[in-house]
Amino acid sequence: MKKGFTLIELLVVISILGILSTIGLSSFTAAQAKVRDAKRKAYLSQVAASLEAYNSDHKKYPDSDISGQIKACGAGFNTACTWGADSLKDANGTTYMVKLPADPSTDRSFFYASLDSGKKFQLYSRLENTQDLQIKTLTSPNCGTQLCNWGVASSNIAWEEGRL
Repeated sequence: MKKGFTLIELLVVISILGILSTIGLSSFTAAQAKVRDAKRKAYLSQVAASLEAYNSDHKKYPDSDISGQIKACGAGFNTACTWGADSLKDANGTTYMVKLPADPSTDRSFFYASLDSGKKFQLYSRLENTQDLQIKTLTSPNCGTQLCNWGVASSNIAWEEGRL
C-alpha cells in the first residue's frame, strides 16, 4: 500500500490556499489605498498651513492657474509651481514650503483654486477609498484623470463643494 495524498485531497488544499490568498491580497490592496489617502490628507493640510503663513505675510493667498497649480514660482514668483518639484516661496525669498508634495499615485494630482482675488483658497484631491466618510460628490475640478472628491479650504471659509 502506497502512502501519500490523493489527487482530490491536493486539489482541495490548493483551492483553499488560493481562496485565502485572494482574501489576503484584496485586504492588503484596500489597506494600501487607505494609506495613500492618509498621505493625501496630510499633504494638503501641510500645504494649507503654508498657504496660511503666506497669507499672513502678504494679506492674500497666491493666485492659481486653470490647471490647478499655485502661482508662486519662477523668477517673478508668479508662474505655476509644479506639484512634487517646486518650493512655495515669495519674491522676498521667504520659503513657505520647501517642496510642494505630489499625489502618491501617478495618475492623480492635487488641484489649487484661489478664490475672490486671493481672499480664499480651496485645495482638492481624489481619494481612493470610496468608503471614506469625508468624500464629497463634485462636478469639478479634475484631480488627474477623474473628478476630485475631497478637499480643504482656507481658514476663513468652510470647504465648498465644487466651487471654482
